[in-house]
Amino acid sequence: MAKEVNIFVENRLGRLQSVAAILADNEINVRTMTLQDRGEFGLMKLIVDKPEKADLALKDKGFASAIKDILAILLEDKPGSFNKLMLTFENSKINILDAYGFVIESNKQAVFCVEVKEPGNIKQILQQEGFKILEEELYEF
Repeated sequence: MAKEVNIFVENRLGRLQSVAAILADNEINVRTMTLQDRGEFGLMKLIVDKPEKADLALKDKGFASAIKDILAILLEDKPGSFNKLMLTFENSKINILDAYGFVIESNKQAVFCVEVKEPGNIKQILQQEGFKILEEELYEF
């Protein structure tokens, strides 16, 4: 499975830049990032090229950080791809807890990152439906 770095950050000026500086100082490349407001704190979710190194570097600087396993699913960047993926989840009775996506190359490839409570055999089902599950190759783009 792919790895997502989750960081709790105070909702105040400069905290995101502190995270960015730690990652830069440790030569960690950010592939994508989301941020969710939780009042006084935010939840920052990152896909980086070196998740274990990022987690350790952030913890070393006092950040509450954790690595979470997620599915990173490669999609064609064209109309209908997202629908096909959602139908596969629905037909497999797999509920999505959290998700986001990003485009690698316009009109060619996109990645949909998803967290599910009980993945069961969803990886095999997705592969049977023609989807590619990214793991280590996610960090090579």
